[in-house]
Amino acid sequence: MSVGGLHAGEQNVPQPRAGGYGSPPRFGYGAPQPQQAADDLRAPAPSSAPPVPTASASSPTSPISAAPASGMPSTQPDEHVSRETPSPDEDDPPLAMEALRAVQILNPSGEIIMPRPDHPRVICVANQKGGVGKTTTTVNLAVALALHGNRVLVVDLDPQGNASTGLNVPHHAGVPDVYDCLIDNVPLAEVAQPVEGIPNLYCVPATIDLAGAEIELVSVVARESRLARAIAGHPEKFDYVFIDCPPSLGLLTVNALCAAQEVLIPIQCEYYALEGLNQLINNINLVRQHLNPTLDVSTILLTMYDRRTRLADAVEQDVRNHFGTKVLNAVIPRNVRVSEAPSYGQSVMTYDPGSRGATSYFEAALEIAMRGVNTGGTA
Repeated sequence: MSVGGLHAGEQNVPQPRAGGYGSPPRFGYGAPQPQQAADDLRAPAPSSAPPVPTASASSPTSPISAAPASGMPSTQPDEHVSRETPSPDEDDPPLAMEALRAVQILNPSGEIIMPRPDHPRVICVANQKGGVGKTTTTVNLAVALALHGNRVLVVDLDPQGNASTGLNVPHHAGVPDVYDCLIDNVPLAEVAQPVEGIPNLYCVPATIDLAGAEIELVSVVARESRLARAIAGHPEKFDYVFIDCPPSLGLLTVNALCAAQEVLIPIQCEYYALEGLNQLINNINLVRQHLNPTLDVSTILLTMYDRRTRLADAVEQDVRNHFGTKVLNAVIPRNVRVSEAPSYGQSVMTYDPGSRGATSYFEAALEIAMRGVNTGGTA
């Protein structure tokens, strides 16, 4: 299977001119030589030059409106606006609109906007490429769903423990974690911790002990299904179980794929993010054929979208053309609030609920919830 359409060699790189880079520039963009510029300053304006037409404020066909009498500059909008110019309605919204979005996301009234599925949905968030937003996506989707009436469990399967940090759950050495469930068969209910300030949200933390789990699992019987049995043995039933995978395709990720029904793949809107996608899809197909026949790649989420670049648009179109309706309509932009939130032990949903990052993750969570209801539980 090929995922692409973007090749490094197909960029429109400008070619050198025939006369070399020292020849006079074309199109009139080059600066004049110093002597030439001095001569131009000394030369008088030719008397035969046609008079410059003056624009009249009352003339409807005038390309330039006359400046007001007070000397203030004209307020006529410029037709040539840079693509880097942010939209005032999106990047700098009025305080009233921002407050309205914050209330909708935090949901203080407890109104259930995101419907609960009719059966538990176990979603594995996987991508062997690091830095594409797996942990950020897991944390923010879980918080958004929990704030709107869903019971959510986050299983941190990454030895770095970043999901535990983002939810402000202790994960230092000595804390019972998912390693104890995988190696020592400790019940998941004894390890899961409630997330402070977020009702109906629980987290199974990961400590540095998990780094050695892949080696210890090699000789264990039924090593691929240890996590699946731990989740199935939990006495409480959750609406959503999110499994945050490490950036690899080792035994920990295979355990997550065996335990899950759905796979959510975050894809960064850059070319490198597409290169390893083939191997991930191949591994998912192998797990489906031999270990978990019900596994399905249900959701693709585009992250770190920079609207100022054409590359982001090209990657988005390439992914949508290949995966079709599996790609969420919601796109996660680059937003500094999303990066700042973990340093305060919060998700962006609670750190700055009126930001563009929080709004985008809220829309993605709502879309996942609605897709699950409309298709019988699978997005």
